[in-house]
Amino acid sequence: MFVVTVTFQIKPDQFEAFLPLMVQNAQASLTTENGCRQFDVCTDKNRPEEVFLYEVYDDEAAFKTHLKTPHFLKFDADVAEMISEKTVKTYKGVVQ
Repeated sequence: MFVVTVTFQIKPDQFEAFLPLMVQNAQASLTTENGCRQFDVCTDKNRPEEVFLYEVYDDEAAFKTHLKTPHFLKFDADVAEMISEKTVKTYKGVVQ
């Protein structure tokens, strides 16, 4: 298991345009990528400029494949100017 978390800070006037594009990207990932197991898009009304992602992939290779998909590349280009800050963290599952 390979987990990716992403926190976006969205420019205030761009949130309404950003969110549908983000949801569309998440849905495309879940339906077209065999290695994508979970892709949650989260918001909080107390932080309206923030979007948090929780993504689960089979392994790091599946995530790297995700970054090369046409739907991700289009999303990334379309939202580039809407984002003021982006933080990405990765984790590997621990078997006990």
